[in-house]
Amino acid sequence: MEAYQIGVITGATSGLGQLAAIELAKRGMKLVLTARSKERAVATRNRIKDVAPSAIVDFFYGDLSLMADVKRIGSEINTAYPKIDVLINNAGLHGFEQRITKEGFPEMIAVNYLAPWLLTHLLLDSLMESKNARIVNVASEASRKHGRLSLPEDLTDTSEFTAKGSSLIYGKTKLLNIMFTGELGRRLEGKGVAVNALNPGFNVTGLGRELGFSSVLAKILNAFHVGDPRKGTDIIVRLATDPQYQEVTGGYFNVGSGKRIVPIYPGGDIKMQNHLWDVTQKLLHENGFIN
Repeated sequence: MEAYQIGVITGATSGLGQLAAIELAKRGMKLVLTARSKERAVATRNRIKDVAPSAIVDFFYGDLSLMADVKRIGSEINTAYPKIDVLINNAGLHGFEQRITKEGFPEMIAVNYLAPWLLTHLLLDSLMESKNARIVNVASEASRKHGRLSLPEDLTDTSEFTAKGSSLIYGKTKLLNIMFTGELGRRLEGKGVAVNALNPGFNVTGLGRELGFSSVLAKILNAFHVGDPRKGTDIIVRLATDPQYQEVTGGYFNVGSGKRIVPIYPGGDIKMQNHLWDVTQKLLHENGFIN
């Protein structure tokens, strides 16, 4: 029997994902990480090894805005790791203008929602093989400002938006993460996989890579101890490892206290969660990414 657990983390070459990877490595978990850049992967591996010299770190490369890459990465991970204990869907972005992927999807929807949905779907068999697995989805209280949810239209809406309007789209992607978590939790009941979402709070790592002044602002906020990403990391790691969450599924939990949050409507609506699942499955099937 393997002496270590296997944890898959997306978006682990920076920010919360990297900090979570370091914490899990310190606890002896074997890390399976996704990355776009080999250079950033090497830097991440070195940072993890500095803290946990015996850590085992494996990288799979691709662009999570492209479902073809997500499908390939999922297949490669399944082949290499037929049993997975933890999946942390952390990768995300806040774009300040509309960008459309080569596959025709709006980029924020693709990265923040479709990619974690598809990767989770592809890794389910390996997760169920663990008999005691956990899925952790990084959502946000930004979900409370999501405008109006229209399904299935929002999943393919490539309308232009301003930097100000981008917050509604970002919030909507995080609402979708919460809804996906609730539906998946019900579907996996009795199958040995707990799935939960979290609000990581405000973090300087999530300021948006497109803000030209974000690095300067991050230094200022750090000086005043505002937006400490270690708090967001803590709730991710707790949901992934703490025994108190093992029997809990389909929930949405808060940074700091670790207490359950009641999401804004329609986040907790079972009918809407089920509808979202159906339209997402149909969209990915019609585009050839799932059978």
